[in-house]
Amino acid sequence: MNRKNSSAIIKIPKFFKDKLKNKKIAQIYKKFEKSLNINENFIVAVSGGPDSLALAFLSKVYSIKNKVVSKFFIIDHKLRKDSTHEAKTVKKLLSKYSIKADILTWVGKKPSKNLQSIARNKRYELLFQQCDRLKIRNLLLGHHQEDLFENFFIRMLRGSGLKGLVSLDKKTKIENKYLIRPLLNHKKDNLTYISKKVFDFYVQDPSNDNNKFLRIKIRKLLRELQKNGLDEKKFSNTIKNLKYSNSVVDYYVNENLKKNSFFSQNTNKLILNKNFFQQPHEIIFRAMSESLKLIGKKYYSVRGKKLDKIIQDVGNIQSFRATLGGCIIQKVNQTVIISKEHQNI
Repeated sequence: MNRKNSSAIIKIPKFFKDKLKNKKIAQIYKKFEKSLNINENFIVAVSGGPDSLALAFLSKVYSIKNKVVSKFFIIDHKLRKDSTHEAKTVKKLLSKYSIKADILTWVGKKPSKNLQSIARNKRYELLFQQCDRLKIRNLLLGHHQEDLFENFFIRMLRGSGLKGLVSLDKKTKIENKYLIRPLLNHKKDNLTYISKKVFDFYVQDPSNDNNKFLRIKIRKLLRELQKNGLDEKKFSNTIKNLKYSNSVVDYYVNENLKKNSFFSQNTNKLILNKNFFQQPHEIIFRAMSESLKLIGKKYYSVRGKKLDKIIQDVGNIQSFRATLGGCIIQKVNQTVIISKEHQNI
C-alpha cells in the first residue's frame, strides 16, 4: 500500500473499517482495488442484487481511500409491481452507511418482446444521461465472472462472431465514456458473501427463476456443466485467448478507418473510399458498424443481417441510398457517404 492510501485509510468511517477487518472481505477489496485502479470520479450502477450491493460497498471504500467523487444510482424499470418499493428500500439501506443513492425511473410504455435487451439499453441511456449531467466519464457496473461465462454462451447460441463472444470487457469505451467492470474476475459467491456480511440484505429478482429468459436457461446449463467437470480456469483462459485474437482484428479495423475514411466536420459526413471495401469481410463489417455509431450517435451496433445487406449492396450495386442506425448511406460511383438521418446529402 502506498503512502497516500496508508494515511487516507485512517479517515475511513468506522463502519467500513470494521467490515474491512474481516479477512475475506479485505482480500476481496484488495483484488477489487487493483482491478479498478483509477484516480477519477465515477458513477456506480446499483440494482439491489448481491453483486451490485457488493460493488456499492467496495467502490465507496475505494472513493474514500483515493479521495475521488462517487455517485450512486438505482434504476427502477417499473417492470414489476414491487420494483419501486425495492428501489426505495435499497436507497434507504445504503443511506444508513453514508452511501447516497438516487433513483432513476424508466417512464413510458414497456415492450412485450425482447424485454431484457430493451431494458438494458434503457438502463444505460438513463445512466449515460447522468454521466453527461455530472461530467463524469466512468461508469462502474457489477458484472462478475459468471456473467462473463453466461454472456459467452448466449452470444454463441445467437450466432455471434468473435467480437460478440468476448463482448464483456473490463473496460469498454463508448464515445467519451468508459464502462468499467471491476468485478469481472470475482465469483458471485464472494460478492454475495459481502452483501450478507456488510448489509445483511439483498434483493431476490424473481426473473432469475424464469425459464422464458435465455440467460436463465444458460445459467442452469452452466451449473450442470460445473457438476460434470467444467474447469472455470481453463474456460477463462479460452476467453482470454479469444480476446487476444479479437484485439488483432480491432487493430486492422482501426487501420482501415484511418487510411480509407475521411470525416468532414463541416458537413458531419463520413466518406469511405473504394479501398475501405477491399478488406476481409470482418474488417469491413466492424469498420462500417463503428462508422454508423459515430455518425448516428448510437451507443450500440446495428443489426448484423441489415449491415451485411448494405455491404453486399456496396459491392453489387453501382449507386443506391439506404437508411440504417439513424444514418443515411449513399453510394456515389466508388464512394460511400454516411450522414445522419434527416440531414441533407
